[in-house]
Parts: sequence; C-alpha cells; structure tokens
Amino acid sequence: MTKLIPEPKYDPTAGKRVIIALLDGAGVGALPDAIDYGDAGANTLGHVFQKHGPLKTGNLFRLGLGSILRLSGFDPGPDQDHEPGYCGRLSPLSPGKDTTSGHWELSGVVLKYPFPVYPHGFPIEVITAFEEAIGRQVLGNIAASGTEIIETMGEAHLSGGSPIVYTSADSVFQIAAHEAVTKPDELYRWCLIARQILQGKHAVGRVIARPFTGQPGSFKRTHGRRDFALAPPGPTLLDRAAAAGYTAAVVGKVADIFNHRGITAYRPGGDNEAVAESLLSLIREVEQGVIWATFGDFDTLYGHRNDSAGFAAALEHIDRFIGRLMAEAAPEDLLLITADHGCDPTHPGSDHTREYVPLFAWSPQFHAPVGLGTRNSLADLGAGAAKWLNLPPLGQGSSFL
Repeated sequence: MTKLIPEPKYDPTAGKRVIIALLDGAGVGALPDAIDYGDAGANTLGHVFQKHGPLKTGNLFRLGLGSILRLSGFDPGPDQDHEPGYCGRLSPLSPGKDTTSGHWELSGVVLKYPFPVYPHGFPIEVITAFEEAIGRQVLGNIAASGTEIIETMGEAHLSGGSPIVYTSADSVFQIAAHEAVTKPDELYRWCLIARQILQGKHAVGRVIARPFTGQPGSFKRTHGRRDFALAPPGPTLLDRAAAAGYTAAVVGKVADIFNHRGITAYRPGGDNEAVAESLLSLIREVEQGVIWATFGDFDTLYGHRNDSAGFAAALEHIDRFIGRLMAEAAPEDLLLITADHGCDPTHPGSDHTREYVPLFAWSPQFHAPVGLGTRNSLADLGAGAAKWLNLPPLGQGSSFL
C-alpha cells in the first residue's frame, strides 16, 4: 500500500478548468444521523462491492476508493498504488438526502431547513389548485415508485386522460403522462403551473415531468424528463464562475437543478452513455471554467430499483470512462468525482439513503497522493474548485487544496 504523504505543492494560478463528474447516489457509508432517516447501516458502494466484487474498477481504486470505504469500516481488500491526488469523503451539512440539496451544497449553498416531503400524498389544497388550473382531475397522489405507478395506473390514464401525480421520500411533485395522451410540451406546461402553486410552506425541491410511452404491461419512461427546481437561495460555484467571465457548462439535469442560473453552456443528458458523450464534447470545446455532468443511472435505474447488479455493471462502465477522462486531461485541469447522496440498492426500501459521499480530486499537476479523511461539508468541493479558478471564496465550505 502506498503511504500517504503531505500535500503536494502546486500552482493554483495555473488552474483554468474544473471538471465535475457526479455519480448520482454513490454514497460511501451511513452518516451518524442516518438512523433518523431510517438509513442506519447504509453503504451504497460498500454493499455493491461486497455483493458483486471484485469489480473492474481499477481507476476508482487508484484514485483512493479503497481508503474512502475503509473510513466507514468496509475493507475492500488489498489497496492499489494511488494516483497523485486527493481522496476522502464529504459529510453533508444540509438536512435531508435529496438531489437538489446535495447539488446545491456541493456548489457552496448549505440549507438550514429540509425541503417538505409528503409520504402520504399532497394536501387537498395543493391538488385542488392544480386540478383547477389544468382543468383535469389527477390519478394517484401517493408516494410510489415511478415505474410501478405507471404500470398500475397507466391504463386508467390512457382511458381518461388524467395525469398521474406522485411523490417519493424526496421533496418532489412528479407528473407522469403518456405521450399519446399528453404531448410533452403540455406536460411541461402543467409542471410550470405546479411549480407556481408549490411555493411557501409547500415549496418542494423539484417538480418533475415524467413522460412515458408503450402499452399496458410494457410502459416505458422516455428521456423527456424535465426537472423544475427552485432557484438556489445563494450564489453558487456556477454563478461565481460565470460572473468572473469563465464558462459555466453543464450536462442534462444539472441545468434544471440550478434553475438554469449561472449557466453559460449546456448539452443534453440522458443515460450515462449520453451524459459521457456530452461531457466529452464540452471538454473539447470549453477552454476555461467549470464543466459539470451528473451520471443519473446509478440512482434512477439501479438504486431506486434495488438493482445492485446493474449498479455494479454501471460502476465498471464509468470506471472505464474515468480512465478516458484522465488520459485526455489538459495540464491545467482539475477533475473532481463525487456524489450528491446515497441510494443503497441493498437497503430496505427504494429511496435515497443518508450517507457520506466520496471526493476524488486529480490533476496532471499533482505529484503525490493525499488522504483527506472526512470533511465536514459537501461545500468543500465547491470551495476547492473556486480556489483552483482563483474565484472569491464561496459562502460555505473550506478548500481541500
């Protein structure tokens, strides 16, 4: 095992580009308060490796994944030589375990209060206001899996045209509609109406459009998903980068999560493969600034569906892509790999899990591995990115550089 030595010297004035690859839901061990969320014992990556390892994830382990998992008491076996760079885990300060608060905190915005959740469905005043505004009654209004609810209510939706409204353990108001019944543009209009209604005490983190196609027994959600989020309550890393004249480029749903604020370039998302291609296209085009891509399949396709084997295969696929990123990195690049929360596919239930998230930081400029241990905020990632780009310090977080 390579001995970790003190922080390498580097020249922060040379930093021109920060590339953030977020593996959605890839937590690395339960937080001390996980029991309050029903998530005691969760460890997304640890349990996936425990159940399906060894996996072909040499790049992640060379970046320090083994050291990170050991912090939560999971021993993945003999370590490999570490790449020069930083590795550790981040502990969220924001309450909750949702996508929006996780992304926002990584970018320097820490929430004091959690977004509202509705495990028993939305109150009558919300549903009535929505129904009156769109001129239709809704189906559902329950907490449910997105794939299960369209199977159970999809046929009724086809016959009557009523949209399917549902939520989850996250702070979300989701609207599902078949594209043959409701065109996506109309579904998006309904989501904007819901977003206007869901303010104040009912200000959920996201309203999500969930178009689907197919026939009863074989319905399938499309890539037409769109998220309608609240605006972050403070300046983010993307805001600061854009204000300084840098490009702030994102892929897919990252734009929606930040309510399109502070973003100067965008590429479409989709599955992990589509996100990877969009990320590479931005890397080839953007010369300076922040490039942020979130790989959502870990969460939506595997974590929420308790598919640990699929999660494991996706890790092997992303590991190959990480190797490609490292091979193509310019000398001034800082590559950051992290997550926004956990989504342990082996844990009871199908919701996010309250976990630490990993932090890998790598650049061709680094000369030795550095163990960061446990950092006390996800905002440390944004603080490090800001320092690399010589931006003013963010409102929250302490740079790990």
